[in-house]
Amino acid sequence: MSGLTPAERRGARVLAIVLAIGTLTDLWRARRPELAPGLSPEPAATAPAAPAAPAAPPAPPASSRKAPPAVPLDLDSASVADLDRLPGIGPVLAARIVEHRRAHGRFRHVDELLSVPGIGPRLLERLRPWLREPVNP
Repeated sequence: MSGLTPAERRGARVLAIVLAIGTLTDLWRARRPELAPGLSPEPAATAPAAPAAPAAPPAPPASSRKAPPAVPLDLDSASVADLDRLPGIGPVLAARIVEHRRAHGRFRHVDELLSVPGIGPRLLERLRPWLREPVNP
């Protein structure tokens, strides 16, 4: 015998079913990220690359609470609120970017974001379509 009452066995079965459904959902999303809710397709897949002008970033998902900017941001003039609208950037990371700019001066390249704590190569590649290379005099 299992030592469980009939009600406990039913509860255990329901719990196992819920866990299996959650696992299958996670596996499905991992295999098909373009269909997962809250994710937008890669910019290169939605618009052809123009040699003279950068491609426009993809449209934000309808379920998103904060919409990314319509035009690429300049890192040297963007405020915390502007940076907070970028995908993968919250208020804390936006404040770190502004603080890094204040402490170290203007950004010369978008790649310099890697020196901000909390920004790695994957996040930088996700941000790149929404950032404009700084114009340095």
